[in-house]
Amino acid sequence: MQKHAIYSSYQDNKHIIVEEGDTLSVLKSLPDKSFKLAVSSPPYNMGKEYEKQIKLQHYLDWQTEVIRELYRVVSDHGSLVWQVGNFVEDGEVFPLDIYFYPIFKSLGFQLRNRVVWHFDHGLHATKRFSGRYEVLLWFTKSKEYTFNLDSVRVPSKYPGKLHYKGSKKGQPSGNPLGKNPSDYWTLMSREWESGIIEIPNVKSNHPEKTAHPCQFPIELIERCVLAFTNENDWVIDPFGGVGSSLIAAIKNNRRGMIIDRDPEYIEIARERIQKFQNGMLKIRLLGKPIHQPSGKEKVAQMPVEWSNTKQERLL
Repeated sequence: MQKHAIYSSYQDNKHIIVEEGDTLSVLKSLPDKSFKLAVSSPPYNMGKEYEKQIKLQHYLDWQTEVIRELYRVVSDHGSLVWQVGNFVEDGEVFPLDIYFYPIFKSLGFQLRNRVVWHFDHGLHATKRFSGRYEVLLWFTKSKEYTFNLDSVRVPSKYPGKLHYKGSKKGQPSGNPLGKNPSDYWTLMSREWESGIIEIPNVKSNHPEKTAHPCQFPIELIERCVLAFTNENDWVIDPFGGVGSSLIAAIKNNRRGMIIDRDPEYIEIARERIQKFQNGMLKIRLLGKPIHQPSGKEKVAQMPVEWSNTKQERLL
């Protein structure tokens, strides 16, 4: 893999841009139609350590300005992927994908898929069911857009299935490269049977974990990069965090840019990109099955104290 220098502001003839600054201000400085893909997980307005909680409508007004600039900088055949969860206030849940859709639609984007990303681990709620999925909204700027299905196909469950009627009767009915993945992305260990994509979220035992509290798994973005861009295309993440989107881009021979206002995350992103280019960055491989406990591990067994309590409640 060819190594590239890291630059701090956009230059069309470069490959890696890591810019520290205000997202909206930086976007306004970028040229029109420069990026094939804009992809991000914007701050959710949940009062986490890297964001200041504000009223939901103020948050959406700010996001509208950002999305308007992204529409301008995305190419006519380009895409935008917005990965969002929920805004929670006083225990009430506001699903952000529902609030974001009319914003994108009003600005001219066209929805192609609403992808559900399911993961098995996360924070446990006490007054509602624990959230275990988020949503990726895939929009295109026009009716003509890049979609490389063959790059993200998954193995067919029944590759030997044949056409049972018509002119192709007796011939294989599937595609030799595999089938189209569904819009429900979960257990990669079941991908060979169901075509479902498993991508775990980045928690404490994930090989990519950094100081960022809400980090993108690289393989989640890889799916988007492979499907929605071609080699040497530009990918931008306006809330780049620790650079996972950029790494997903350069790992697949694309050019990438991230923007983030936090100097700590910018520094981590630079370090991760350098480690990746030197072959030293720990990355969860695309398609790697998630570990399934055998039941023999101590951590997978019910504590004796809990067994007694459970029996008492059943009596």
